[in-house]
Amino acid sequence: MNTPIIRPLEKKDNPHIASVIRAVLIDLGVPKVGTAYADAALDCMFETYQKERAMYFVVLENDRIIGGSGIAQLDNYDGNVCELQKMYFLPEARGKGIGTAMINRCLEFAATHNFDQCYLETMPYMKAAQKLYERSGFRHIDGPMGDTGHYSCPVHMLKDLK
Repeated sequence: MNTPIIRPLEKKDNPHIASVIRAVLIDLGVPKVGTAYADAALDCMFETYQKERAMYFVVLENDRIIGGSGIAQLDNYDGNVCELQKMYFLPEARGKGIGTAMINRCLEFAATHNFDQCYLETMPYMKAAQKLYERSGFRHIDGPMGDTGHYSCPVHMLKDLK
């Protein structure tokens, strides 16, 4: 088995990461409306992240995409805040430290692009993910920031980057 590799998303990865994200969301029982499942961007992730101060990373194991996560300016928010976006891993990627490595890679990108804070949204029953976020310095906040369109994700977290 090869060591997992984290690298920037490439155009050829679009169908693979879309499939991974949808499979994880279905596996976790996430609503298909008001969550990442309904995002039009899922089928064109490479193109979606071709903007300033944005990047999506994938993790590969044995040349197969097993997860990913992105960083971009928080939508519909007037402030220097980025969002940790679409961080999902197939079951075989979990419990191996890949999530921590991915968050670190995303937060390094955010810091080098001078964001002040990083925001995220998740589901209440995604306890393992919340523990990972907390270990990475995220804290729970009382309500949403910006407007991501993910109104079915009621858990909001924030991390200071400076």
